[in-house]
Amino acid sequence: MNSINPSRRQLLKGSAAMMAMGTVGSLGGLYSRQAIAAGDPARLAPVPSPYGPLAPVADAVTGLSLLQLPPGFAYSTFAWSGDVMADGQPCPDRHDGMAVMATGRGHAHGVGRNGRGQGHGPELVLIRNHERGAVSNPIGAPGVYDTGDVGGGNLAGGGTTTLRYRNGEWLGVEASLGGTVVNCAGGLTPWGTWLTCEEVKTNAVSSAGKKHGYVFEVHPDAERTNGRPLIALGRFSHEAVAIDPRTGYVYLTEDDRNKSGLYRFVPNDRSGRYGSLENGGQLQAARAKGRPNADLTVASIGDVFDLEWVDLPDPDLDSIVAPAGFPDVSAGDTLSGPFAQGWAEGGLRMSRGEGIWYAHGKMFIIDTSTGTDSSGRKGRGNGSVWVLDLATQRLKALFVSGNQLAAHNPDNITVSPRGGVVLCEDGGESPDQYGPGARLIGLTRGGESFYLGKNNVELTSTQIAGADKQVEEGDHRGSEFCGACWSPDGRTLFVNIQTPGITFAITGPWLHGPL
Repeated sequence: MNSINPSRRQLLKGSAAMMAMGTVGSLGGLYSRQAIAAGDPARLAPVPSPYGPLAPVADAVTGLSLLQLPPGFAYSTFAWSGDVMADGQPCPDRHDGMAVMATGRGHAHGVGRNGRGQGHGPELVLIRNHERGAVSNPIGAPGVYDTGDVGGGNLAGGGTTTLRYRNGEWLGVEASLGGTVVNCAGGLTPWGTWLTCEEVKTNAVSSAGKKHGYVFEVHPDAERTNGRPLIALGRFSHEAVAIDPRTGYVYLTEDDRNKSGLYRFVPNDRSGRYGSLENGGQLQAARAKGRPNADLTVASIGDVFDLEWVDLPDPDLDSIVAPAGFPDVSAGDTLSGPFAQGWAEGGLRMSRGEGIWYAHGKMFIIDTSTGTDSSGRKGRGNGSVWVLDLATQRLKALFVSGNQLAAHNPDNITVSPRGGVVLCEDGGESPDQYGPGARLIGLTRGGESFYLGKNNVELTSTQIAGADKQVEEGDHRGSEFCGACWSPDGRTLFVNIQTPGITFAITGPWLHGPL
């Protein structure tokens, strides 16, 4: 994978879309090869990166070495926690899921960060989640859902911010949604908006009479965000969503250990416009054909399930206490209302459904803790990547991490315009030959993992002051990567580190490898 053969070079001259169709489609041939090697622990370790070894690289903005990256890669940072936004508020903390959309604004406009004109390239909008719970300092935004007390005199602190970027220059950041809680991941819509998800499962109601555990739509023009929940998409511990552009169906993951369903929403209104999902539809849960209550909490590479979907009569149903004998959960644990309805109809369960990403007829789905721990407990392993073929509704295990070196609890996932898969780790410091630090993981065309980047954020008070930042000093290398997403041209990978809260724009020789 270190070189590009002539046929590959010729292919690169074609459209990115056709390229991605070919590379993603070729994943079907991986299962048999990986299944043969599934019993070989050495094949479950990472392979050398096709981009080369990692080393500290300085941020183009602050000069701090915040990431380890391969040779030839560079990055700039923006919208750190505490930075003053365009509306005068400090940028909120706990950066999480994110997506990129183009606005179509391509004319020269204003002055960039370095004083140069911003040029004629398309302006990109990034909408970024903030995974904040009950706080005393909520996000003030054009769209606000809940202004009530959500516990202990605190307010709903989550929401989103909207960032703008053009030609390598950061343009600005502003608040777009507030009054939500624990906005973890979400998903980009085909019509160019962001669906942000509350990762919370509760029957509590705020003092303003609002429930939580919903999905919200955020417009790239922050002022047009309305803060209305999409109740028909279900109330549960949402992680991420992705939409099949052919059918308009919305696929959703649930992060609730060993009682996580896989869902899809069939909208009444498939016009593909802002607000169309508010017109209701049918929430469904996945069921494996001929295998009621199929257990995906432990998997092997090449495992296959043919899916069918069962209607859920009440997507807003309260959580219930897990019935006696429900496997692999603690006494008193609760099932979300949608999961309980799906399970009663034979629905499947995952360990912790997290990232999901659509790419050319397939959904790439993360279960962050597939496997067992050292005590043999199910749903406490190192994670997996599943691929759902939307045409056949066949779900296959593409990648299963055999140990923390191969991948340590992948969370968010993205697929490049060239068809390359990138995973964001949420497993802590993940020590390896490059030292401690959470990692960005790439997958080769053979489905093997390699290291693309490593968190190197370790800050002293002197460094923070010199960079004119407002974050806490300390070793943040164990903080997760999240929100990975590509510019439409595939030249820039955007990603967040949750704590202390930094957004990165990474560029480099992507064509030297599979991404």
